[in-house]
Amino acid sequence: MPRQPRLDAPGLLHHVIARGIERRSLFLTATDYQDFLARIGIVGQATFSRTGSNRSS
Repeated sequence: MPRQPRLDAPGLLHHVIARGIERRSLFLTATDYQDFLARIGIVGQATFSRTGSNRSS
């Protein structure tokens, strides 16, 4: 049975899990990891600026 679609609404927070298949390493180098963090940061900033949310509140 397929899983239900995720609820997606402006301002809704999501828990992001990054895990390799069979618990294999997802990031092969420190550069891979830093690139992932940078990309998540860009998406987070775009999301907060689009929704008007503020992390400090």
